[in-house]
Amino acid sequence: MKRTFIIAEIGINHNGDIEIAKKLIDMAKRSGCDSVKFQKRDIDTVYSKEELDKPRNSPWGDTQRQQKEGLEFSRDEYDEIDKYCKERNIYWFASAWDVKSLDFLDKYNLKYNKIASAMITHISFLEEAAKKKKHTFISTGMSGYKEIDIAVEIFKKFNCPFELMHSISAYPSPEDQLNLNIIKKLKDKYDCPVGYSGHEPSVSPSIVAVVLGANSLERHITLDRSMYGSDQSASLEEKGLEQLVSTIRKIPIVVGEEDKKIFNCEIDVAKKLRYWEKK
Repeated sequence: MKRTFIIAEIGINHNGDIEIAKKLIDMAKRSGCDSVKFQKRDIDTVYSKEELDKPRNSPWGDTQRQQKEGLEFSRDEYDEIDKYCKERNIYWFASAWDVKSLDFLDKYNLKYNKIASAMITHISFLEEAAKKKKHTFISTGMSGYKEIDIAVEIFKKFNCPFELMHSISAYPSPEDQLNLNIIKKLKDKYDCPVGYSGHEPSVSPSIVAVVLGANSLERHITLDRSMYGSDQSASLEEKGLEQLVSTIRKIPIVVGEEDKKIFNCEIDVAKKLRYWEKK
């Protein structure tokens, strides 16, 4: 069984504070994750002036613009993230929400790209991402086969390696609507690796996803679920993340092979308990 690639989704849970971001990177590294992930937006591209001018009470001010700008890191801060992750020996990447942000991230020569579920229907954006030729995780929340078909076709057209990620876009996601059986269906239908991007508050569904064949796993992380932010309540604190990662790392060990064997640890036990074979 292949080792699961585990992504700790920091997203915007840093609340615009580089020190919080560093603490989350450290948390992911301590817990045994393979990578951390952020989100990158050009505010004026993604949102209309009308939306940005709307009132919004937040730690950064009284408008949507102030709130959204407060959550975005600058080039200097991303330089610091890049340096910090290299020092900690952990990958980082981000889901871009526009082409400008995609090009911004490309300057860091990151190994991975990520298509957020919201962006899977943005055809021109998908084409620009596929042209980068980086291994790209494509979340499939809010999408049916029609939308996934188009995305897969684009990445195949540009010969860009990709991996679908089953996801339910609700924060947190109801556990009776996670539909994890679709992981195998997606693998069979598209003949590609399939991961799972989970937004449920507990750890057990993610473990089930890996047992069902998820190649990668992405989970939001937070220092404290009670912190300000729309994603905090659907995120894992350090104790939960440690539990999740340690359990997932055990799965290939305990699953073993598809062959019935008598293991060495059983031989002496068999000699002791099968008394009739001694007579």
